Amino acid sequence: MAVRSKRMPRVHSFEPIEDQHAEVLILGSMPGRASLAAGQYYAHAQNAFWRILCELLRIDPGSAYEQKAQALKSARIALWDVLRSCAREGSLDAAIERDTQVANDFRSFFATHQKIKRVCFNGATAEACFNRHVLHQLESGSIRYLRLPSTSPAHASMAFEQKLEAWRAAVDVRRLTRRTEEN
Repeated sequence: MAVRSKRMPRVHSFEPIEDQHAEVLILGSMPGRASLAAGQYYAHAQNAFWRILCELLRIDPGSAYEQKAQALKSARIALWDVLRSCAREGSLDAAIERDTQVANDFRSFFATHQKIKRVCFNGATAEACFNRHVLHQLESGSIRYLRLPSTSPAHASMAFEQKLEAWRAAVDVRRLTRRTEEN
């Protein structure tokens, strides 16, 4: 008797949070269950993403999602996921079926967001998916790529303070904010 493999559900990412002034692009892999249910990036209460970004942007972590999204735009930060869709059971990146991954259209994204000079990956899976599906399609240019510690609660081997400092050094919100104020 042949064993039939269980078909995993296909999940789809969100539209990016972005505007034409973005200089930094933060990339995750694929929203988890809590985010998909809420229709918001990083909606899982234990994910440190918004806690870190609110600290960096000096905004109230209790702010509405729309205010947080606007704060990212004001700081010249775009947010998206590498994958447009994939098959995955649950929320863990490790559960993403490799052969089902479909990347977002980064060629078009970078063509309309030419000020982006830094791409920050929220963890190793986002970086690996980008390298596998996207990097070879792009013109080599002046974009700097950095992998940051994952903000996921599954990445508990690093303390919040260590994650915060790594993100602070990479995102450099003060420089981006000064440029916004100068223009």
